[in-house]
Amino acid sequence: MGAQLRVYKRRIQAVTATKKITKAMEMIAASRIVKAQRKVAASMPYATELTRAVTAVATGSNTNHPLTTEAEAPARAAVLLLTSDRGLAGGYSSNAIKAAERLRERLAAEGKEVDTYIVGRKGVAYYGFRERKVSESWTGFTDSPEYSDAKKIAEPLIESIQKDTAEGGVDELHIVFTEFVSMMTQNAVDGRMLPLSLDQVAEESTGKGEILPLFDFEPSAEDVLDALLPRYVESRIYNALLQAAASEHAARRRAMKSATDNAGDLIKSLSRLANAARQAEITQEISEIVGGAGALADASAGSDK
Repeated sequence: MGAQLRVYKRRIQAVTATKKITKAMEMIAASRIVKAQRKVAASMPYATELTRAVTAVATGSNTNHPLTTEAEAPARAAVLLLTSDRGLAGGYSSNAIKAAERLRERLAAEGKEVDTYIVGRKGVAYYGFRERKVSESWTGFTDSPEYSDAKKIAEPLIESIQKDTAEGGVDELHIVFTEFVSMMTQNAVDGRMLPLSLDQVAEESTGKGEILPLFDFEPSAEDVLDALLPRYVESRIYNALLQAAASEHAARRRAMKSATDNAGDLIKSLSRLANAARQAEITQEISEIVGGAGALADASAGSDK
């Protein structure tokens, strides 16, 4: 076997092994998407009813709660960025980071300082490489988040918005995550969680034409808001984590399918080159045999003379 043919065979074996790995990763990601979608659907009834309750309290009382009241001159904002812990998911994390960068520039143009909170090793690595300050980060659960993870993330964010900006607090809380639209479409989006936009929340919770029920609040509307709004933030973060997880698996499945298809195309190309190299070797051997036979025939004819 010629040297060139051995090179092609080794490359075919390596690409075939890679194709098996990417195919397995594609199948795993596809199975996890279904689980993530079920979790998103299961979390919706709680989030919907909690949003209705928050809206009812906020719109049915005259209390000025710090989590529902706009600051007169907001000077500081917190941004929560959701990325992935692992790679091999195409542009999933980079798209979320780009959306966070655009949001950061927009807030800076409005004269606001930005505190960054990050979920996922990819986002932490991005900011760490550029030596940017990160207020707090969380890793290790992006592909399968639990409600306890959302609660853990929400605690410092709620604490920061309840403080005065002079004490290191913030006036606004924003979140950047990847919204799961379909198996083929995932969009990096940003949104403001706090202070609550009551018109938007009411529309999300009641729909068009529906009237919110009236409640009496005990011990007071402010105390009820104190209890409900942290749960509201936790549910929003949990829903974003679940959507981000589904988007991550969908992006990884799409990336691995593309890698598997490319590996198959490369194997076909290398196989053609290997066949061409084998044919060239056979042709060369035949030429050498024919040339050798001709030389022997000429030598025999010369000796007879």
